Amino acid sequence: MRFVGQVVWITGASSGIGEALAYAFAREGARLVLSSRRGDELERVRRACAQPDDHDVLPLDLTRSDTFPAAVAEVLARCGRIDVLVNNGGVAQRALVKDALPEVERALMEVDYFGPVALTKSALPSMLARGAGRVVVVSSVMGYVGLPGRSTYAAAKHALHGYFDSLRAEVWRDGVKITLVCPGYVKTAVSDNALGPRGEQHSRSDRWHQRGLSAEKCAAAIVRGVARDRGEIYVGREAVAIWLMRLAPWLLSRIVRRIDFSARLSNKT
Repeated sequence: MRFVGQVVWITGASSGIGEALAYAFAREGARLVLSSRRGDELERVRRACAQPDDHDVLPLDLTRSDTFPAAVAEVLARCGRIDVLVNNGGVAQRALVKDALPEVERALMEVDYFGPVALTKSALPSMLARGAGRVVVVSSVMGYVGLPGRSTYAAAKHALHGYFDSLRAEVWRDGVKITLVCPGYVKTAVSDNALGPRGEQHSRSDRWHQRGLSAEKCAAAIVRGVARDRGEIYVGREAVAIWLMRLAPWLLSRIVRRIDFSARLSNKT
């Protein structure tokens, strides 16, 4: 077991990749702190983990950054330290730029960018004081590549890369490590829960996610990459788009132009 005794705090732990990460890290001997807005679902996940009595539930709303210092203080009081902070919580988008309301775009940025940044800044002083710790940021292939109907989501993920690449350059001498994770399509409810142009739930699953990698395989790849001290982890076959963006952006652009999302994402549907 590769994380025996380590305190791993996971946001977005009530479903999807976060839930799968909880089970994977628990099997590796970690002591978990599980966070999301849904306390009842967190309790369900905790009970399903290996050694459930070793783990803690801490409901958290990523739009309420004013509560983060108290949440960090509570984790430190319960567990003594934070070895790994996994910024996994977030929300996806299904809306064309011409239809998306500005207030919905701001709400997406609050959850997908400002929330992880603020929580990291709250936890960082304790890691710097110990000279140890790791921040894992679950980004996306869209941290490098933009697709139709995902403009603000892609913007938030691009922003995470810029921010945490800079943070890595600042804190590596202090023993704090940063890992960015870029999954492709994973079979979760992310599409169903995505925000439409007016903030409504998309409420249907895209075929790409239905055919995606299982959350369990995604979590296994993330845990393996963290154990191997990777600075970036690419998960799934869609990660080839990252290499195309670097090596042949013209080819990737041609591929993206062949994808017609407009009928599914129009505000008339």
